[in-house]
Amino acid sequence: MSTGTATDNEPADHESADDEAWRGIPADAGGGAGEEADAVDRRTGLRLQARARRLVAELLRPHRSAVVLAAVLLVAENAVMLAGPLLVALAIDTGVPAALDGRPGPLAAAVAGYAATGLAGAGLRAGFLLLSGRIGQDLLLDLRRRVFGHGQRLSLDFHESFTSGRLISRLTSDMDALSDLLEKGLDGLFGAVLSLVGTTVLLIWIDPLLAAVVLAGFGPLLLLTRWFQRSSRASYRRTRSTVARLIVHFVESVNGIRAVQAFGRERRNDEILDDLSGAYRDANTTAFLTVAWFVAGVRLVGNLTLALVLLLGGLRVVDGALALGALTAFMLYLRRFYDPLDDLAQFFNSYQSAAAALEKISSVLDTPVGVPEPEHPVRLPAPVRGELEFDRVRFTYARSADRTVLPEFTLHVPAGQTVALVGATGAGKSTLAKLAARFYDPTEGAVRLDGVDLREVADAELRSALVMITQEAFLFSGSVADNIAMGHRAGVVPSREEVVAAAEAVGAREFVEALPEGFDTDVRKRGGRLSAGQRQLVALARVVLADPSVVLLDEATSSLDIPSERAVQDALETVLAGRTALIIAHRLSTVLIADRVLVLADGRIVQDGTPEALLDEEGDFARLHEAWRASLA
Repeated sequence: MSTGTATDNEPADHESADDEAWRGIPADAGGGAGEEADAVDRRTGLRLQARARRLVAELLRPHRSAVVLAAVLLVAENAVMLAGPLLVALAIDTGVPAALDGRPGPLAAAVAGYAATGLAGAGLRAGFLLLSGRIGQDLLLDLRRRVFGHGQRLSLDFHESFTSGRLISRLTSDMDALSDLLEKGLDGLFGAVLSLVGTTVLLIWIDPLLAAVVLAGFGPLLLLTRWFQRSSRASYRRTRSTVARLIVHFVESVNGIRAVQAFGRERRNDEILDDLSGAYRDANTTAFLTVAWFVAGVRLVGNLTLALVLLLGGLRVVDGALALGALTAFMLYLRRFYDPLDDLAQFFNSYQSAAAALEKISSVLDTPVGVPEPEHPVRLPAPVRGELEFDRVRFTYARSADRTVLPEFTLHVPAGQTVALVGATGAGKSTLAKLAARFYDPTEGAVRLDGVDLREVADAELRSALVMITQEAFLFSGSVADNIAMGHRAGVVPSREEVVAAAEAVGAREFVEALPEGFDTDVRKRGGRLSAGQRQLVALARVVLADPSVVLLDEATSSLDIPSERAVQDALETVLAGRTALIIAHRLSTVLIADRVLVLADGRIVQDGTPEALLDEEGDFARLHEAWRASLA
């Protein structure tokens, strides 16, 4: 993560470049110099905009009827409101003279018509706002669901490199930018465009000469608008990038608060936050200044045009070439002509911010799922026995393509066998477990369960047949019972009796019932109310409830003290009975419960045998065991 202050020499969009890399597109957005770099930036910008437009079209497709109805209401409202100045002109030029002659009817009709247009406009406005508000909220709901759902489906490789703070930014600040556009901007855009078109037609109809003066001001306005579009787009892309980096830093600091306080990193974190906050402030300041100059320019052109029209119109009224009522209506329409330009400025302000946000959201949604669901899944044989096979598997992480983790790995694990994987850090143990759990797909070769390639098995069926327990034993906020119930695979909420039985099977019932509210005790964030050993026992109770055929244990006891480790090992005897298991452990006490031990080095098996047989050999396992015994002394 970059923590420096953004400058004009940085790429226009750091995150977008990262996002492109995940889709196999070179991250070439910026970073060059001269015309070639500008061309690259333009191509990248066009690609991002096209992707964002496709996403908007997809979101709007289910709401086409509602969008059409909202457009009809908006057109009707503008048509009604445009009649107001004409009624004012009618009242001045016809109604007032008639009233002076003793005929109040025309004046009363003009006044009544003006009041009616006001009431009709208010009703149509309310209907449009209610309908457009509902459409906007439905779009945001759909988009949040898409981003969150897709985020859960993305591969571990993506999540390990694409920080959680960025995803949080997509679902918070970027969604807020879209919400602001949907609530205010779109109404301002379509209302302003309709008002401009209708007003222009009426200005030409009332007096073509004065209308020509007004239209002459369009030249400067078009140039000003073009400058604003380009400048604000770059400004708001920078604000979205900087706020995302700000959120990343905040999330990392909070999640790592123990390390922050233990190593006294508060001052350094403050410095980084100051830099990022300053960059965000500068980006927003640039965006606000761009809007300010645009609004000031529009109003300058508008006021100069208004003064010129008033001068020429007054002279034409004196000469008798133009009626006073007509000039009054023209001036009222002219005011309405320039007011929408302010609305357009606000729309462009919201639009550029939302467009930058939408580009980043679409980047996440366009990221391919690393382990896609099979189009035509193959059912596992029933019942699932748990036979695992690694058939000439080769694997390389996407983020480190120059380093092969598994050169060519072949392994057969019979159903019901417990296999321990040991070796130095980086030997490939955890990679094997992740491949078996299909968190990754092999670069070459195949991983099979009961003879079926895991790439052909539906996710739901694979998760029912195989469960992985990690060192962290992650618990969600909520009760102990809720966290154990996560293991239930039948699609229904398990009974309290089933939850209690699962806890009792792994020896967790006693400590759970001793908690303040027993099984209803809230474990708090990440299970912070429980010890590491207790969290691991809850995780093992999930396995009992899930009743899988294959269990993967990745350093499940490495962070436990001796009493907790013994409790977990006792629970493992229950959990692993009759199941296929892969155990990754540095603690040899856990390894000794295995039927078979594999010693790995550089992604290859260097020893294979029972724990007892390998201890009798002079090899890596014996040396690891001796080092472990020495560490206990």
